[in-house]
Amino acid sequence: MSALVLDGKALAAQWEQQLTERVDALRAKSGGKTPILATILVGADPASATYVKMKGNACRRIGMESLAVEMNAETTTEELLARIEQLNDDPNVHGILLQHPVPPQVDERACFDAIALSKDVDGVTCLGYGRMAMGEEAYGCATPKGIMRILEHYKIEIEGKHAVVVGRSPILGKPMSAMLLEANATVTTCHSRTQNLAELVRQADIIVGAVGKPEFIKSDWIKDGAVVVDAGYHPGGLGDIELAGVKDRCAAYTPVPGGVGPMTINTLIFQTVASGEKSLA
Repeated sequence: MSALVLDGKALAAQWEQQLTERVDALRAKSGGKTPILATILVGADPASATYVKMKGNACRRIGMESLAVEMNAETTTEELLARIEQLNDDPNVHGILLQHPVPPQVDERACFDAIALSKDVDGVTCLGYGRMAMGEEAYGCATPKGIMRILEHYKIEIEGKHAVVVGRSPILGKPMSAMLLEANATVTTCHSRTQNLAELVRQADIIVGAVGKPEFIKSDWIKDGAVVVDAGYHPGGLGDIELAGVKDRCAAYTPVPGGVGPMTINTLIFQTVASGEKSLA
């Protein structure tokens, strides 16, 4: 079997061309204004700083602006909430990203939920999640929404299929399950208390690894002809799924790296442009 490679890197590059055209059109209509994404980094975690830099670079590649908000590691919940409120009130800011994780003294959920729904382009608020899960308009959480965009582009059939999501984090596993359910899949969500995990994975027509542990999902758990989506990334270029043993048996798979990651960032930018179009056009 020759598996289809779900190339998120190539797809993100295609979308950047389209987004550049949309930003150019907005600039022409609005007297030179472009969408602005505000990125909030609390503390100096090197990985978080790298991710924020990558998002800023993605903005610049399509001609959009980003506003880098850096706060020290001793920032309190109250101070962060106040800064988010300022950004909510700023008409020039169209999207707000609070980089996860924040230092332990900060109530991350309270700060996520303080982001205005209209600017929640990373899809992290409870209100946005609830609206998405009910089929109402909302910006989807960036990683699972990016995965859905990959599946749509490559015409992967979802309706009626059994999708198994391994992981239930609030910004990946849970919204991933909800999006697949909304697309008419039959969804099983597995987690740390799940029994007979390998047997459940073997039932999957679509398997999504979202557990955050390198090669936790073994290749011999996955049936022939499945669609394999790996949302993990770990040192050494490993994902959450043992891909080497399944590439020649599956119908399609996302490579690591170059699969889900580029489309996560692209989805954040995509949704910021959409937000800007609502207020600038």
